[in-house]
Amino acid sequence: MNMRRFLTPKVQTWMHRANPASKLVMMLLLFVMTLLTHRLDFIFYQAVLFIVLLFALSGYQPWKVALIILPFVLVFVSSATTMILFGKGDTLWWAWGLLHISEESFYRGIHIGLKAVTFASQGLLFVLTTSSVALFYALMQQMKLPPKYAYSFMASVRLLPMVWEELLVRRNALLIRGLRPPRGLAGLATGAKLYAVPLLSQSIRRAHRVAVAMEAKAFDGSRPRTYFYPTAYSRYDLWIPVLLIIVQALAYTLAMLYPPFGIADVRYH
Repeated sequence: MNMRRFLTPKVQTWMHRANPASKLVMMLLLFVMTLLTHRLDFIFYQAVLFIVLLFALSGYQPWKVALIILPFVLVFVSSATTMILFGKGDTLWWAWGLLHISEESFYRGIHIGLKAVTFASQGLLFVLTTSSVALFYALMQQMKLPPKYAYSFMASVRLLPMVWEELLVRRNALLIRGLRPPRGLAGLATGAKLYAVPLLSQSIRRAHRVAVAMEAKAFDGSRPRTYFYPTAYSRYDLWIPVLLIIVQALAYTLAMLYPPFGIADVRYH
């Protein structure tokens, strides 16, 4: 399946129509609040509710959302394992060499894993409902980001597929010529020489041409510009903070009424 088609939402929800700049500000505030959350039950319900929001508001088919969030399992395990095995604690459950699992380290590991999943689901909700082009246009118009930075980012994103295509062309050319680097560390060094210098030189030439063209078209902000995609605030920008407040309040209420762990603070002393 074509990746562009896979990452195209089936429907446009109201969250897609909200201003990307205001959405970004709310998400950053939400990240800070999640970072400062130390109640295990609260972070558990936050992770659950934001995953539900992904299915409800992303505009993608449920099977696509399920496939996208499948790596959350790896995120949870990788984030929680280190704290569980090497964290501090007074109530020791199991020990073997350098590995120590205590009650406190176990629950802190679960907390860190759930916090990582919450961060991932919040960020994914923003990414799946926000166009990168619309985001940079909103940053220029609402947040007064200098055009030279915004257009530079957009140009660099557009150049990434070209760099990947050049990498494939270079690899095929080396295969046709029979140049296969040896295995091991020597092969890595040889492969870097075969790929790095040609790709880097071509990227420098392309970047210079793009910079000259952007400066000639006044993308450097030297004079006032009009925007092909005008962005503005709307009623949907008011719905986002209301939604996030409701979700956080619901998560806190569920944590107080139905605590699955019953731990108020996972911090060690």
